[in-house]
Amino acid sequence: MLKVSNLNIHFGDEHVIKNVSFNVQPNQILGIVGESGSGKSVSTLSILGLLGPKAKVQGSILFQKRELTKYSEQQFQQIRGNDISMIFQEPMSSLNPSMRCGKQVEEVLIRHKTLSKKEVRQEVLNLFEKVKLPRPEAIFKSYPHQISGGQKQRVMIAMAIACKPKILIADEPTTALDVTVQKEILKLLKSLQQETEMSIIFISHDLALVSELADRVAVMYQGEIVEQNDVVSIFKNASHQYTKALLASKPSTRHRLKALPTVKDYMQEVPNAAIETSEERKKRHELIYSRPPLLEVKNVKKTFISNAGWFEKSEKINAVDDVSFKIYEGETLGLVGESGCGKSTLGNAILRLDDPTEGDILYQGKSITRLKGEALRQLRKDIQLIFQDPFSSLNPRLSVGKTIMEPMKVHGLYGNAESRRDKTIQILERVGLSEEHFDRYPHEFSGGQRQRIGIARTIAVEPKLIICDESVSALDISVQAQVLNLLNELKTDFGFTYIFISHDLAVVKYMADQLLVMHQGKIVERGEADAVYAHPEKDYTKELIEAIPKGI
Repeated sequence: MLKVSNLNIHFGDEHVIKNVSFNVQPNQILGIVGESGSGKSVSTLSILGLLGPKAKVQGSILFQKRELTKYSEQQFQQIRGNDISMIFQEPMSSLNPSMRCGKQVEEVLIRHKTLSKKEVRQEVLNLFEKVKLPRPEAIFKSYPHQISGGQKQRVMIAMAIACKPKILIADEPTTALDVTVQKEILKLLKSLQQETEMSIIFISHDLALVSELADRVAVMYQGEIVEQNDVVSIFKNASHQYTKALLASKPSTRHRLKALPTVKDYMQEVPNAAIETSEERKKRHELIYSRPPLLEVKNVKKTFISNAGWFEKSEKINAVDDVSFKIYEGETLGLVGESGCGKSTLGNAILRLDDPTEGDILYQGKSITRLKGEALRQLRKDIQLIFQDPFSSLNPRLSVGKTIMEPMKVHGLYGNAESRRDKTIQILERVGLSEEHFDRYPHEFSGGQRQRIGIARTIAVEPKLIICDESVSALDISVQAQVLNLLNELKTDFGFTYIFISHDLAVVKYMADQLLVMHQGKIVERGEADAVYAHPEKDYTKELIEAIPKGI
């Protein structure tokens, strides 16, 4: 159905795609896997002529014996959304925020089909039912900001399949979604493919995820396809070192490594695979739990009042509902649960960014819930946060060096500007960057590098407790491995204590000593991380574990 042969793409002097060839058969799912910057999206955007005027495309893209590289913009408009559709990575930025969801899907049908206004509306409602959106009528009238991430992604899928395309390109359609929502989206794509017999090109950086959906897999590295085979062969007998690296970089749910292997390790053929024994882990825990707790959360509640309409009764929502736990110096406490369960609200209460409605929080034995002025400023130095999205948390107008020096200056650390500069360069080197990065700006770095800058800024004030709020959820598997290794190294070197918040149970299990599972504002399960994972008691915890992509 689709045949890409010797595809080469240049942007100016930069040769980004090099001799890429692959086929898509009717009723087949092809997975394209690789890190950010490997060329996955650029290759597939060229199929729809979406690369813009600066791109120079060479080679052949045959769709049903039609040569797409020769198509004009007008010809592309006839096949986009009609014969070949695309689901983009970020639904919030792909959907028009000023249009209701139903109208956005209607646009596609009006453009390509000859249906009456009533038929178009009914078809959209049918599509919303097909993609299993709750309350189709209500979502038809909703704006994108009024629905959840998973629901936005379903609206995007409804839009993509509206004209029953022959090929659907899904570009990272589940990145940063909860594991349970991710599983639902994969199940939905598979069922739609079987029902409509369309072909799918599924793009991801996660090989385990792709294995649950794809028939064939192409692995991309630095603009080239380095390996291509059926999904079982790729998993059982990967031949290229890069493919092996992608498989090994994800935290294993079977055994606990002291450090995760990275792509660099594999490409240099020195993969790190030292296993932490249960005896070593037990000794480490005995030392941690022999000390008094660093932080104690006692019966904390946070209630929000929902904004109802003029004539409707406002509703109380318990975002955090009677939560209690202790965290000890040198410990990593894992906090896991789906979006909306109250994880970040609890983190905000500990950081004193939002006061709890009820309960108390003790830090080093003293209550911090009523702190003000200088005492609160000192607490902000001791308890720091690593944000989920490093790009939006870094000031685009400040150089990296000034970004890291700013909190040092606020807290009066290291005496003078020269000492602060020297300390900043030391910290940059410690997180895997260098002195030459000091004067660069956030937009000049990759996602993984920006996350390292965020970590550098956090550790610059020498905190005792760090809250990592979904700090690796949007990173490539291999970059995620590097950042997790860095966090563990810093913990060993500086004696940090972490509260590690995530929806990814595999990552939390790898990082955590103790594990708390949160659901609808409550802690529903707690215990030693390996024990909770091996023998979950609650159905909700079992669901989260079951939703983790396991690979073949």
